[in-house]
Amino acid sequence: MMDISVVILGILDLRFGDIVCVPSAPKPKKVLALLLIYRNQIVPVSALVEELWGNRPPASARTTLQTYILTLRKLLQAAAPSAGELLVTAGPGYMLRIPDDAVDLHRFGRLAKEGREAISRGDDETGVVLLSQALDLYRGQVLADVDTGQRVTAHVTRLEELRLTTLGLCIDAEMRLGRHQELLDGLAALTAHHRFHENLHAQYMRALWRSGRRSCALDVYQRLRRALAEELGMEPAWFLQQLQRAILSSASPQPQMLAGGMPYETAG
Repeated sequence: MMDISVVILGILDLRFGDIVCVPSAPKPKKVLALLLIYRNQIVPVSALVEELWGNRPPASARTTLQTYILTLRKLLQAAAPSAGELLVTAGPGYMLRIPDDAVDLHRFGRLAKEGREAISRGDDETGVVLLSQALDLYRGQVLADVDTGQRVTAHVTRLEELRLTTLGLCIDAEMRLGRHQELLDGLAALTAHHRFHENLHAQYMRALWRSGRRSCALDVYQRLRRALAEELGMEPAWFLQQLQRAILSSASPQPQMLAGGMPYETAG
């Protein structure tokens, strides 16, 4: 059996053993990215053409695409004689046959699912371990070196949002385990990078509050409020306003304020 490994959650990588099978030219690399995202499924020629040239493909688009497919096949065959057979012409398009376990994105999904299940049954300790292992598979920005078209860009956006959602669940579980102090540096960096992400700011506020840094928690709220008002013309979400009022009054926070339950679909 061929030793295959695929990285989607970072710089694109496909290799057989130590041999890398990623083209250096931007357009063949874009074709490979789309085929790997939809691995083991037929990707129509029309979808590949749209990814490469948008709504204005040249007259030679299909012929040029065939050249790119040939380039990929040659790279695969150079790695292993039978590897070229993994990229097949199927019906109206092409399919790249790759074992799911070889793909970091598949492993991420499995670990994240197991982590969510552990948390749902009250085992936060195991949930944090599993979710952390899943998040460690992200090696920077998804497909960072690919000049993405419309289809791949949509997947990159979805995977970045999935990372933040999974990270939020992991942070909530760590909060319930009382690890507020340990989370502060990471949350400071995350809120600086994601300046309008309300859930991350709420988590940072809760961590500061629980660590005895009430004024710092209120400063985080005011900084976010100014940024939202000045740059987006918005007010903070209801749960942030509720959290700020609780901190101002020094009331005992509700469990969902301290340990999760934030509405991630409202994330900015």
